[in-house]
Amino acid sequence: MEGIKIGQLAQMCGCQVGTIHYYEREGLLPPPPRSEGNYRLYQQGEIERLRFILHCRRHGMNLREIKELLSFKDHPTVQCDWINSLLERHIKTLGEQIASLQALQESLRELSHNCSGGKHGECGILTSLQGSDGCPHCHACSAPNGSPKPRRA
Repeated sequence: MEGIKIGQLAQMCGCQVGTIHYYEREGLLPPPPRSEGNYRLYQQGEIERLRFILHCRRHGMNLREIKELLSFKDHPTVQCDWINSLLERHIKTLGEQIASLQALQESLRELSHNCSGGKHGECGILTSLQGSDGCPHCHACSAPNGSPKPRRA
């Protein structure tokens, strides 16, 4: 049986071998046939399916959404207008993330202006970071209106 091994597939698609294993465990990729030496052998269909999954992930879709898209792709039984609604939700979320990042960028610019090159532990930036009361970005991120919260490390 001809096909390519998982390492070749990963390299071809620009992902990690572990990512392919994960998509198989999650049911996004069907288990491929195996060689006599028990190597996974991927055919053109699996290659195209993996590329589709990776493309969806690069566009911010989660696994549940990708499963729905794959199911529809495999068995189109209803109208596809729900896909446009899915994209509209992603566009809205992206707009909110952009606005939040722009606010963060402006807040960091304002913080950088607090640097006077002081010595002996007198750093204007560190002093400003000690309290978030006057920070518009911190205030916006803690607002109960559903604004995105900053990611913590």
